[in-house]
Amino acid sequence: MSYDTLKVTIGEDKVGTVTMHRPEALNAMNTRMMEELRDLFQQLYVEPDRAACLVLTGEGTRGFCTGADLKERKGMSDAVWRRQHAIVEQMISAIMDCPVPIIAAVNGAAYAGGMEMALACDFVYAVPSARFALTEVTLGIMPGAAGTQNLPRAVGVRRAKEIVLTGEPFTAEQALQWGMINRICEPDRLMADALATAARIAANAPVSVRQAKKSLDKATETDRATGYAFEIEAYNRTVVTEDRQEGINAFNEKRKPKYKGR
Repeated sequence: MSYDTLKVTIGEDKVGTVTMHRPEALNAMNTRMMEELRDLFQQLYVEPDRAACLVLTGEGTRGFCTGADLKERKGMSDAVWRRQHAIVEQMISAIMDCPVPIIAAVNGAAYAGGMEMALACDFVYAVPSARFALTEVTLGIMPGAAGTQNLPRAVGVRRAKEIVLTGEPFTAEQALQWGMINRICEPDRLMADALATAARIAANAPVSVRQAKKSLDKATETDRATGYAFEIEAYNRTVVTEDRQEGINAFNEKRKPKYKGR
């Protein structure tokens, strides 16, 4: 995998890091980065066995991602703006639909589309100095990368309205209290902590992890009975796998399982 605006590494344990690499712009997304993020996560949808868990972060210590690059957008025609946003729509859908679990490691400012990208991940770790905001209404637009959908699911609709309608930034501590992030990590521990969690996930049976992720996503999308019916279908997909047999055998033989993803 070779990219202009991303650094992507996947180890032998199938734990991967995706680093947005435009530090001179606090990792703001230009069109090229939007395309590359879209293509990466679409590729993982097609080939999920390439990775078992991913950590998404930004280059440097000041910015995770500050949204779309507004310098690039200056003077854009409506038609070009809409074309670019269609790429954003594909990108955010590819992140949310990715069967591989994604942990956002927020190392600095996560504004606008950057915060929406973090929300689209499965869960979030952040440094104490991280700042979050959905600033779109202060710029004459509104969140358009699933922010109005994912934020209420994380913090509740009343808190989400306050965040979106004011456009005011908030701290990592507030994000933790409101349930938007899972953990605050010291700056020199952020990636180590995120990668340790990713390794723990990657050590589990791949089919089980992917099926559980899909079932959990349904929990906020449908009524409980329908969600449970989906859970049972997802569960039955794991019963016929070699990994299910390996897990039981390893437990009884008091050894570490060797999962193959089948």
